Amino acid sequence: MKSHAAKAAELESAFLAGAEANLNQAKGRRLHGSRWTWNTRTEEDRLRTRLIEQGRYDRELLRSLPKNTARCLTGFVPRLFFGQRKTSVAICSVLSPLEHFVDPDLAELPPPPVGLSTLVAHVKELVGDADVPHLIGVCSPSGFTEDVKRGGLELPRVTLVLIEPRDDGGWTVIPGSPDATPSDCRLFDPEAMAQKLARVKEEINNRGADLVSGGLSVSVLAERLGLPPRLVAAAFEQAAAADPELRISRQNDEILLYRGAAASLEGDTSMVDRIRDLFSGKGNEARKINALSERRALLVQRRDRIYDDLSKLEAREADLLKQGRESPSPAAKRRVASQIKQLRDDMDRLQASARMIGQQVDVISTHIHNLSLIQQGQAAKLPPVEEITEDAVRAEEMIEQLNADVELVGNLSMGVTSQTATDDELAILAELEAPVPPQREPAAAPPAGARAPERAPAVERKPQPERREPEAT
Repeated sequence: MKSHAAKAAELESAFLAGAEANLNQAKGRRLHGSRWTWNTRTEEDRLRTRLIEQGRYDRELLRSLPKNTARCLTGFVPRLFFGQRKTSVAICSVLSPLEHFVDPDLAELPPPPVGLSTLVAHVKELVGDADVPHLIGVCSPSGFTEDVKRGGLELPRVTLVLIEPRDDGGWTVIPGSPDATPSDCRLFDPEAMAQKLARVKEEINNRGADLVSGGLSVSVLAERLGLPPRLVAAAFEQAAAADPELRISRQNDEILLYRGAAASLEGDTSMVDRIRDLFSGKGNEARKINALSERRALLVQRRDRIYDDLSKLEAREADLLKQGRESPSPAAKRRVASQIKQLRDDMDRLQASARMIGQQVDVISTHIHNLSLIQQGQAAKLPPVEEITEDAVRAEEMIEQLNADVELVGNLSMGVTSQTATDDELAILAELEAPVPPQREPAAAPPAGARAPERAPAVERKPQPERREPEAT
């Protein structure tokens, strides 16, 4: 598991890479100028000094820590006779609590969010020439406090954008000053368009159960992921184009994605079959499934909105109960009791509406299931029983013929073997197949006192003439 410092360093690198690419594309359009220079500011030296003071300096440790790096893009235009004039400054900066990461006692704890005073001091330090307009994007890997998000920072000739990471892998980009526009925010959004679409598609895959039982709404998904609704709608269209079972419905400025009829197992039908189905009134199961699935998706979205309203009413009821218990005045208690009674009546009505919608969804889901079974049976196009029986008989006859052919081939092979074997080979085969004769055991020594068996008479050998060596002369 990565440490908090390593995560902050990784987020710092990702933000600077994405924001720098966006600022390079904005040269000459959003950023005024014809000549450009990049400068880098970092607090690496301060980190190194703090580690040396603590006796913990290590190159690997220093490399794994965030360094509050800032990349500054300055635009110039040439003067009338000589030199150049500064026209714009764009800065993408990272602000992390470095003291928190350097302190050994706090390194294992999550870093605190950046407060308003720290942010103001950081922005003032970044601004150099106050006569030149500055566009500054400050990213905090640990996030910002609520007072920073609520109140806009107003500095002369400074447009501020705040960026913080999301838990799902995206980024939250909000204006940090009253004059910041959505186009300014897009300049400091490090997440590319392809990454945003991939994140929406991943959310669609993760919520596949919702597609089966209901549908997904653009507005709900956009709020959940922190993305523009138009981008989520584009991701819905891409997902529907990739999966032929997914359908898109547009109802009252709301876009829904739901799962409709399954694709045909036999491919596209011909024009003649379509005309025949049109006039016969058959083959409309797919259209019925799509219409019912769209209706079910709308009902599920309506039920989800009722559940959201119920959760809000429950939170309001809890607040009123707390106020009534803490209030010492009997009149205030009666007023709170009346409000709670009205809230509970509204909650009961909403519960009844949600229950009725749930029953309608169950009926539609059952109807869709039955139509899907009919469509599946029609799409399979199984052969008739007579054809299956005829093919089975033909297959059995083919197997019998094959067995006869195999037996005939075996007989022919044996005949060829007997004709090609010679008499000598047959004799050797008979010798090899004959039983092996038992080996004779050696005779045991006769016991003491026993008479030795008589030996056969020795064969008389004729004497050989004596051979003499020749005498030496």
